[in-house]
Amino acid sequence: MNIRVGFGYDVHQLKEGKELWLGGIKIEHTKGTVAHSDGDVLIHALCDALLGAANLGDIGKYFPDTSEEFKNIDSKILLKKVISLIYEKGYSIGNIDCTVCLQRPKIGPHITRMLQTLASVMNITENVISIKATTTEKLGFVGREEGISTYAVVLICNN
Repeated sequence: MNIRVGFGYDVHQLKEGKELWLGGIKIEHTKGTVAHSDGDVLIHALCDALLGAANLGDIGKYFPDTSEEFKNIDSKILLKKVISLIYEKGYSIGNIDCTVCLQRPKIGPHITRMLQTLASVMNITENVISIKATTTEKLGFVGREEGISTYAVVLICNN
């Protein structure tokens, strides 16, 4: 059995009046992400982790932010494509662990919906995915509510 680990990280600026998409769902908040796509930092970090684990490069290789094709695209579409690439190489997902760094809003109440959405997009069970949240205790760009960041670690394997 071949087991591989991947790590992903993404960050986006937060701005008044923008939509906040996280884990494939829209979360009501006064600020949202500034991005070429929908700015879903959780899905972007997850895509990078999956691609890295399979030695397939990074999200920018497949979905460049200079392409009009991906302007305002739903990140779930990007994740589906990444999953297809992983499966084409003969890999399956062992587990996923994500940490979202955001001062506000609290995302705890939204985690169940995020898990359901991501599991559906990737065609895996929810118990394979972990989503956690933390603040930075008002320190740095996250603490000042200027941005949001997410870390993702994945384990993939093939026989």
